[in-house]
Amino acid sequence: MEYSVPKLSIVFMSITALIGIAIPIVLFVIFRKKYKADIKPFFIGCATFVVFALFLERIAHSFILTSGAGKVIQNNIWLYGIYGGLMAGIFEETGRFFAFKNLLKKYNGNDMNSLMYGAGHGGIEALFILIFSMISNIIMAVMLNNNMAEQLISGVTDEVQLQTLYKAFETLAGTPSIDFLMAAIERLAAVAIHLSLSVLVWFAAKNGGKSFKFYPLAILLHTVVNAFAVILSKYVPSMWIVLFVIYVLSAGFVAIALKVWKKYSSVGINTNDLDFTSSVREP
Repeated sequence: MEYSVPKLSIVFMSITALIGIAIPIVLFVIFRKKYKADIKPFFIGCATFVVFALFLERIAHSFILTSGAGKVIQNNIWLYGIYGGLMAGIFEETGRFFAFKNLLKKYNGNDMNSLMYGAGHGGIEALFILIFSMISNIIMAVMLNNNMAEQLISGVTDEVQLQTLYKAFETLAGTPSIDFLMAAIERLAAVAIHLSLSVLVWFAAKNGGKSFKFYPLAILLHTVVNAFAVILSKYVPSMWIVLFVIYVLSAGFVAIALKVWKKYSSVGINTNDLDFTSSVREP
């Protein structure tokens, strides 16, 4: 069977991949050049995401999801959404708190470093998600368009794996071209969320006392947005609706972060540079 992926789809995949590269670079330049943030927080943010989200969290998943309780969780979309959101919240926000409290303690005199950290944390996630997924899609699409599907399944003898590959081919060929921009649009909201949560945890680690409440608040907010994304994707007819909800939530998170910032920081901030939700109000 022959498969054909529209050229426009490949163009949008390429644009999405480029956006994945641009996000961390643009954020780094803005916070470094315009707001004089330090360089180290950016790379600490990158490293913290890798260690806490890609390494430690996955280890925890490998134990929990293979247990009896894990089977129950995976068979219930509500439990799975809440579980996934809570785990991401606990590990990523704890990673932020650890980094701010220990690795970046000498840099807490400049509150802009919270945003520089968020640029690294959210930027490296965008890079991994957009680059790896889109490059894989582009390679597969080009091969399918050149009648090289047989090479993609060469050596695969397991029937289940073959059916999975055929399904991937069909999905790639049948997905509306515009949908390949969805991941990039979603990442803009996700980065706004990462910047906002970084601000909350920054002041929790820096000030302590009553401000410590912002750390569990960040975990809660992280849980909510991730859980909503998973659960809604099961029940709503279009992922664009899910994306709209994510943007609404991200706008709320930005508002909370700005309120906390204005109360606890003496550093001025131009919200036009930071509010990624202002340019896209609906998908």
